[in-house]
Amino acid sequence: MKLAALLLVGALSLFLGACASHRARPAGRAPSSGPTPAGGVAGDDLSRSQAERYRQRRDSVPSQPPDISKLREPVPKVEPRSLYGNRSPYTVNGKTYTVLPSAGGYDERGLASYYGEKFHGYKTSSLEPYDMYQFSAASKSLPLPSYARVTNLENGKSVVVRVNDRGPFHPGRIIDLSYAAAVKIGIWPKGSGMVEVRGIDPSRRGAELAAPAAVSAGVSAGIFLQVGAFADPANAQRVADRLQQARLAPVQVTAVDVGGRAVHRVRLGPLRDAAQADAVSARVVTMGLPRPRVAVN
Repeated sequence: MKLAALLLVGALSLFLGACASHRARPAGRAPSSGPTPAGGVAGDDLSRSQAERYRQRRDSVPSQPPDISKLREPVPKVEPRSLYGNRSPYTVNGKTYTVLPSAGGYDERGLASYYGEKFHGYKTSSLEPYDMYQFSAASKSLPLPSYARVTNLENGKSVVVRVNDRGPFHPGRIIDLSYAAAVKIGIWPKGSGMVEVRGIDPSRRGAELAAPAAVSAGVSAGIFLQVGAFADPANAQRVADRLQQARLAPVQVTAVDVGGRAVHRVRLGPLRDAAQADAVSARVVTMGLPRPRVAVN
């Protein structure tokens, strides 16, 4: 097989590299205490399956990490698109995703997770080695590479990250942070958290670099599951009635204006954390309803 073809196959398989909500768990071997990247892990075979490719079976965190407070955030700059990881549309686990033409204007709230030791030094979807000691991230839709400011909505802490990987493909997650970025804004050691992700356009240096999302004092963000959005209020109420009978969580039906027409959203929540959101979402699916979309207030 020609090298270009081999790399393409490898790049496609890498889409699954950062696909879950990674928690700090014991690993099968002692975590490393220092850097690995540069060229990355020797013998990183992109043609192998995800189950066979990594030395560790489970993700973990380093036992002796550097002082994260002393690490410098990346300075956004205009970069050419990576040759790998930018195919659009692409499909993972039966779901199709589209890569945005630019990070500028991207603004989304949702749940963030992080990934660490297991993936350290292995190739990302852009074929750069993943470095958990750099402020980086994986996104399903932002171009590779690109930059974004991620703000923890529970404490107001923010960090600028360089997006160089694809994922997370766990339902309800919008971004996977590097270990360093997760520590910086307090997503670690909890494992996940409510965030706002704002794309940065390096060609327009301005407010988007200096202004993290505002977090009002005394007002906490909340996790909601949007089960559906209906033009017909009667349809929305029928779904809401089913959910109320199931007693999974508080049910809300709200009317919002979308493009000049009223849309009736059916939501469950607020939910206390990502674990409860995952559990309730799974229950909704067993009722024969579509998997809910995670929304953060």
